[in-house]
Amino acid sequence: MVIDVHAHPLLFDVINKDPETLEFRKQAFGVYKSGINPVEFEKILLDDAKVDQVVLLPEDYSTQMERPIVSNEEMTEIVASAPDRFIGFAGVDPRRKDAAEVLYKAFGEQKLSGLKLNLSRLHMFPDDERLRPLYEICQKENKPIMFHSGYSWEPDTPSKYSRPILFEDVACDYPELRFCLAHMGFPWWMETIMLLMKYPNVYADTSMVYMDSPRRFYEQMFTVNMNVNWLQNCFWDKVMFGSNNPRFRHVRSLDGIRNLPLRDDVMKAVLGGNALRFLGKE
Repeated sequence: MVIDVHAHPLLFDVINKDPETLEFRKQAFGVYKSGINPVEFEKILLDDAKVDQVVLLPEDYSTQMERPIVSNEEMTEIVASAPDRFIGFAGVDPRRKDAAEVLYKAFGEQKLSGLKLNLSRLHMFPDDERLRPLYEICQKENKPIMFHSGYSWEPDTPSKYSRPILFEDVACDYPELRFCLAHMGFPWWMETIMLLMKYPNVYADTSMVYMDSPRRFYEQMFTVNMNVNWLQNCFWDKVMFGSNNPRFRHVRSLDGIRNLPLRDDVMKAVLGGNALRFLGKE
């Protein structure tokens, strides 16, 4: 089982019925030169990469944009187009007065599988009081959170809000809340490693920003910047494969992971086993 835990569906054709909507999403997310992505073509890309399932992440900054980049309603439509391949997360703007109600609806009526938050885009630190109701709901409902962490290419995203060490209080205050620090918290990957080793509820994904190619970057990160045995012996059960599609293709990111000199059991865990546990499916 191969699960890509980090992809963005903003270009999918099922939610982009007119050019204006597509252009709004491209400008809001910062993928200015990208084109529309038919869902049927996405399935072909997943088959080509040999990815079984992909976690799709929406984003909601509607208090300032007047609409989400991808709404929870649109996410349910996307998941319905390929329920065996797509795992949909919810997006909730914590600044909304009805944020809690929106999240309860996402998990209950809309059957979404987790919550995505980019605190750099929201200009919120992880201990912001407006976030606590959402943390409590996710912990109560046994749903994970995917946090953006570290550097972001999205517009207006100061990295200071998403430095990994700032999430330590969340790990302590909500010990049953599983959350992922996306992108290994790059460039603060050492802080991420500390949190992975110290807290059972903290995960990370591999959707980092490649300076050259995924193969070379992962080799540098996991075998040069750190000894490969750090991953294999110390936090093999906490790291999940993520591509950051559409910024990077599933197949190229997966090739970079498969090229690492990992034991078979560790490779299986990184490619899918850890994601199953993170998602509450194991």
